[in-house]
Amino acid sequence: MDWQDLRIFLAVARAGTLSAAAARLGMSQPTMGRRIRALENSTGQKLLQRGPEGFQLTDEGTSVLLHAERMEEEALAIERQLAGQGADLQGLLRVSCSDWFGLHVLSPLIAEFVALHPGVRIDLITDVRFLDLDRREADLVFRIRPSESPGVVQRHLMHMRYALYGPAGVQGPATGNGADIELITLNTAFEDLPDVHWLRSTFPSGIFKLGSNNRDVQARLCGLGAGFAVLPTLLGDHFPGIERHDLEPPPPGRDVWFAYHQDLRGLARLRAFLDLVIEKLGGGSPMPAARPSGS
Repeated sequence: MDWQDLRIFLAVARAGTLSAAAARLGMSQPTMGRRIRALENSTGQKLLQRGPEGFQLTDEGTSVLLHAERMEEEALAIERQLAGQGADLQGLLRVSCSDWFGLHVLSPLIAEFVALHPGVRIDLITDVRFLDLDRREADLVFRIRPSESPGVVQRHLMHMRYALYGPAGVQGPATGNGADIELITLNTAFEDLPDVHWLRSTFPSGIFKLGSNNRDVQARLCGLGAGFAVLPTLLGDHFPGIERHDLEPPPPGRDVWFAYHQDLRGLARLRAFLDLVIEKLGGGSPMPAARPSGS
């Protein structure tokens, strides 16, 4: 039985469709279909049943899934252990964060780092999802809340300030009722975030005119005159066509954490990159020997 076939089986079982599983693994759908059929032929059992909403596990597939997940855990542990022994400043480092943080905060640091260490390649993955460090979907993540995984090493990096921004040259609103004030905010899936609550309490009669989960889109709409938006100052202070309005109380800020799997704590390129990030963003002290999140 081929482990790669089991890996494809796991991806299809989790994603529910060949297309989604193929996108996650970077393979073609026909190849994945052939590998699934090969696995079923080798076991003599039908493991996946195609239905109207995608693939569903058969009873035999459910039984195989439990064993395949244990095999995956061991395979990933071996990969992490070997990767964590990389003492040379060369190889691939996969970094994940939100889109605006990657574009405006990390990109300059990444450019500086790879100029200093040409043997290292950094893949920056900007994604609203929190990628899985256990499965090595990323080696290093920057998040606005700490991880709860016991196998993760993490540290508070910085506190981000937020402020209200409006189109350049337009008088800023005063706190209070907010009638006739047009507001740009996050889309409805993120209505529970602190800056959305601040807008509602500060301008209870304000008009929520536009929403987007992309902070750059919010800033662009603001610059085009569509309304006022709460943005991280690291983004808003440098975005063309908008200007900051400091109100009291200000919008609540957010903390940024970095995290990586404890098996990668000895990876030289990860530690070197974090040393640069901490020097530039976290107060200038080099990276200490961080502790797992469960300690």
